Amino acid sequence: MNKDIFTLRDIQKKAFLDKLKKYCAYQERCHFDVTKKLQKLKADEDMANEIISELITENYLNEERFAIAYVRGKHRINKWGRNKITRELKQRDISTYLINKSLKEIVETEYLSMLRHLLEEKNKTIRAKTIYERKKKLFSYAYRKGYENELIADVLDELL
Repeated sequence: MNKDIFTLRDIQKKAFLDKLKKYCAYQERCHFDVTKKLQKLKADEDMANEIISELITENYLNEERFAIAYVRGKHRINKWGRNKITRELKQRDISTYLINKSLKEIVETEYLSMLRHLLEEKNKTIRAKTIYERKKKLFSYAYRKGYENELIADVLDELL
């Protein structure tokens, strides 16, 4: 008699794997996100590593695909600059190589146009007594959005 014997660990692993497949299929995830999810589910380290390996093998988890999707989304939807995107990707343990590769997805003309548009819109809502105060507020706003100092200064010189 050849019976398959499933342990409680096997059943738990299958349940976690199914849950994480849905989690990864819903939107792109990185190893960091999946690891955090597994910690919430209280999976032990060995099981977590096995599950992550299976997710990678079955192409549910792909760091490069995640980084590219993240960059596109945060730039186009949230209107973030390269600095903020880079900072956020580093917090998720994405390699410098993948960060640099994914940032190449941003078209330079689109990037400058986005910054210009952001500053034009913000300029309409800012209350400032002097041009210096206005520039300072606009600069701070763009800086918090993650744009580079030199680009902000150039666009502000054009704008004001």
